[in-house]
Amino acid sequence: MVELLLSFSIATMALAISPGPDNIFVLTQSISNGSSYGIATTAGLISGCIVHTTLVAFGISAILMASEVVFLMIKFAGAVYLLYLAFQVYKSGNTLMITSSDSAKKSHYQLFKQGVIMNILNPKVTIFFMAFFPAFLWDASGNTIVQFYILGVVFMIISFIIFSSIALLSGQISRFIQQQKNAGKFLKWLQIIVFTGIAVFLFLP
Repeated sequence: MVELLLSFSIATMALAISPGPDNIFVLTQSISNGSSYGIATTAGLISGCIVHTTLVAFGISAILMASEVVFLMIKFAGAVYLLYLAFQVYKSGNTLMITSSDSAKKSHYQLFKQGVIMNILNPKVTIFFMAFFPAFLWDASGNTIVQFYILGVVFMIISFIIFSSIALLSGQISRFIQQQKNAGKFLKWLQIIVFTGIAVFLFLP
């Protein structure tokens, strides 16, 4: 259990650091409006993960109880999806686009609410959780709902800490990325390695 949670935490940290629409959105909000607004956005995005964790916990747990064969098929589909994500990242460019928003400044609550809505209405998050979480269940014959919620909470805590750090250090991070011409390439390949590694890990005994 401890080893799997540690592996899960490391993978989550790598994914949270790697550039994606969520952390780039947090970064741009922080640059535009200030760190506290980036943290409000982060809180909204992370809160939305509760819904996706619930969907995955009850959905996959029910399938696991009904048929181990179907569960293996879900793991296979998850591995294929993760490899697809890795390929999509591979095809993308090495440059990170970080621009500040010119729209009217929103309140902390408005950004929090926007973060929640953005996350809940993104079906890719549920699909990603379905692909990501099953690899780290430590007792498939036990209470998988509780295990999914534990993984969900760990994912949310780590993501909140890293995203909030991005918000607090937004100015320095932005300048560093713009000055380091290989930063985009490094983060791109970090994401590819993590996606591919999890896909392989799904089928390890």
